[in-house]
Amino acid sequence: MEESIYIRMRNRVEVNQNSKIILKDIAQIIGPEKYVPQLKNLVIYHVTDEDKNTVVIDVMKVVQAITNKWNGLDIQLIGPSQTIIEVIYKKRKVSFPFFILIWLLLFIGSALAIMNFHEDVSMQEVHQKIYKMITGKTINKPLLLQIPYSIGLGLGMIIFFNHIFKKRFNEEPSPLEVEIFNYQQDLDQYVIVNENKEAIKHLDDH
Repeated sequence: MEESIYIRMRNRVEVNQNSKIILKDIAQIIGPEKYVPQLKNLVIYHVTDEDKNTVVIDVMKVVQAITNKWNGLDIQLIGPSQTIIEVIYKKRKVSFPFFILIWLLLFIGSALAIMNFHEDVSMQEVHQKIYKMITGKTINKPLLLQIPYSIGLGLGMIIFFNHIFKKRFNEEPSPLEVEIFNYQQDLDQYVIVNENKEAIKHLDDH
């Protein structure tokens, strides 16, 4: 009677350059206790400089590596059929002047975007009209409305993005995090499809 091994591939993992990728890094494994420790430490791939930033490990490569060592096992596959390996290279430290320059560019750019939006919708005129409706007086700079509005705009952005520096207010993801997640999903799908195309082309050439 064949003994069953259940394997669930992970979606994405990060490794350092020139790392050896073992099975427990890229998959969850359930099976007989006599096999699991050896399976977890089975070397599947070795990252080289030629791999650059991304490697896609297909489940068939995993099955081949297992059957080469244990031919009689019944391998049951659950979940995704590929794991994307993101190779992490040593990051160069950003100099403080460069950080300040980037911060200034973002600050000035966002400030200009907000001011241009307010100019397009004539926000100052709206405040003037609201102030006249409330007080009956006409003034050019209704600070009684503009100051709370400016404070509320900043607080609203903080609440919207659910962050103040590195601190989160709750576990609910912000709209920006959801968009980044969706973008990452699309990017992963593209990488998988593109990798398969390259693999088929490589086989055709041979």
